[in-house]
Amino acid sequence: MAEKTRSIWVFGDYRNYFQNRVTLQLLSRATDLAQKIDAEVCAVVFGHEVDEWVGEYIAHGAKKVFVTDHPMLKSYSTDLYVALMERLALTYDPEIILVGATSFGREFAPRVSKRLKTGLTADCVGLDMNEEGLLVQTAPAFGGNVLARIVTPGRRPQMATVRPGTFQEIPHNYEAAGEIVRVPLPANLPRDRVRLISSERQPPREQKIEDAAVVVCGGRGMGSRKKFRNLYDLARILGGEVGATRPVVYSKWAEEEALVGQADKHIQPKVLLSFGISGAIQHTAGITNADFIIAVNKNPNAAMMKMADVAIVADANQVCTAFIRELKRRIRS
Repeated sequence: MAEKTRSIWVFGDYRNYFQNRVTLQLLSRATDLAQKIDAEVCAVVFGHEVDEWVGEYIAHGAKKVFVTDHPMLKSYSTDLYVALMERLALTYDPEIILVGATSFGREFAPRVSKRLKTGLTADCVGLDMNEEGLLVQTAPAFGGNVLARIVTPGRRPQMATVRPGTFQEIPHNYEAAGEIVRVPLPANLPRDRVRLISSERQPPREQKIEDAAVVVCGGRGMGSRKKFRNLYDLARILGGEVGATRPVVYSKWAEEEALVGQADKHIQPKVLLSFGISGAIQHTAGITNADFIIAVNKNPNAAMMKMADVAIVADANQVCTAFIRELKRRIRS
């Protein structure tokens, strides 16, 4: 008898596709992991008239896509989606299931893991395979001060939710081909305990920091809340977003949404400007995917300065103010 092909599944949440790229990021990482254990990368899609998204997932690395397409699935239903995922997993027996750690994923994945009687590591910031072929799931613990490495040796599937921005997506491949498995909607599904009356998507007022091409990050080295506000002026001129370290947020200089670090937002800007940040691991773990880093700090030996492509030894606020003044001059001219 031929040995069963192992598979890594990524649940496809396409509802905010152009802003929420976590499914594509997970397909990218699943492709890397699959090569280590000789597995097949699969996407799972529930919904109605979803062929466009099926094609997108194949173009971003899925070799097989399981699709249940039905009008009843047009709007997300916790009970229906969980029941469908349970049946699908019990039928096809995946080795690993990955879900984005979004508000949807944090509701959906724990319920699926409970139904499948397996473990789940939530809010992962890293995934790898060990020598035994087990998924090593790295997640913050003890308030983000420790990174725990977790494995699931005795239960299948191995399940994890992963924070958006943790991995880079694979570029769209127009030549990619994959198998589509159409799974019909079963007749004996559970009744919805919640009925959706209506819904309306409210577009975000600003881009997410995880999607920004330019991020201006500040630490306690900015000196004060008033001086920290200069970073917002600089970010506005550059068309970017502002990030902050945990001490800055605790000091109420910035909102919690700006928090960047291993237990918080993971960012991947093309340019990161770092002002007055020493470079503790709790922060730098969230910026490892930045393409180009400019760091300003009085201490030339700070860890952040050693990570930077350009390191400026100076007062952070003075350099920030000088940048703003020069950029405004160039705009006027």
